[in-house]
Amino acid sequence: MTDANLQSIAVFGGSFDPVHNGHVMIARSALAELELDRLIVMPAAQSPFKPDQTLAPAAARMEMLRAAFSGEPEIEISSWELDRGGVSYSIETLRALAAEHPEAQLFYLIGADHVTTLPQWREADALAAAATFVVVPRPGAPEEVFPQPFSGRYLQGKPMAISASEIRKRLRAGRSVANFVPPPVAQLLNSMQIYSDN
Repeated sequence: MTDANLQSIAVFGGSFDPVHNGHVMIARSALAELELDRLIVMPAAQSPFKPDQTLAPAAARMEMLRAAFSGEPEIEISSWELDRGGVSYSIETLRALAAEHPEAQLFYLIGADHVTTLPQWREADALAAAATFVVVPRPGAPEEVFPQPFSGRYLQGKPMAISASEIRKRLRAGRSVANFVPPPVAQLLNSMQIYSDN
């Protein structure tokens, strides 16, 4: 997280296990629709909503993200939450980002399934004031109203119905995922074989 003069920054978090074409489309839509100076893609060390989830190694997820977004100068791949370790809480990430970029307008991307749960997130009132929340719509699902005190907007780009869990299932079955992930990520998945025995 660098460049203190940036004015418009969004955080795109998640497990990215693995990163896929849907993630790439979301990132590009956010850059265009929000007119961002920088989009920070930040893989989580551990989601507070999935405490028992076992993720692929952090180094492998970072390598796949760098491959997926290579050649995209406005997109930064950050290991901040991975380096910090433990459960990844959004409020802590946003506070760290605000401390580095006190003048910036901050956005935080979330999936549509998280909108109604926002009041349950850690330090919800502080979180609501820390950033504008931007929702990635779910194909075919109606837009949810933001619960108080949260506010935000929905991305207009049409999301792709791609699931990381389905990709992992295909890899375990020895099936191709070439249509679901960027070509450099497909090559890494083929060479690393990190999901074959999961």
